[in-house]
Amino acid sequence: MAGIALRSPSFSDHTFIPGRHSWHDANEPPELEWEGVPDGAAELLLLCEDPDAPGQPFLHWLVTGLDPGVTRLPDGEHNGVEWRNGFGETGWGGPAPPVGDEAHRYFFRVFALSGSPGLPAEPAVADVHRAADGITVASGTLVGLFQR
Repeated sequence: MAGIALRSPSFSDHTFIPGRHSWHDANEPPELEWEGVPDGAAELLLLCEDPDAPGQPFLHWLVTGLDPGVTRLPDGEHNGVEWRNGFGETGWGGPAPPVGDEAHRYFFRVFALSGSPGLPAEPAVADVHRAADGITVASGTLVGLFQR
């Protein structure tokens, strides 16, 4: 499978995400940029998940239907469809790990899909991965850290 190079001007891979992006601060979505989407991709899907959250992976951001020609999301602006996050809000829900926890990892993923993922009305992280499985033609991952 082809790789998409995913990065952010706000933080580097495996470094700390600035506080302004956290749920308890300004809750600003980080700017994301990517390259390497293969020709023929039907749409892009953006996912941000925290696998270190208590209980199950926590859904922080889900955007589907992104035009495959788009190469960046400046300040969360896009042409896709935002879904409800784990906080019950639509759109970006920044990092909010429990106070005192070790740093949590936040996996930002861009999937280039060959078709629509067909998600349930209230998808969990596992639903997104299941829906993308088999129709992903390329993907990229950027990991940010956050601790309170």
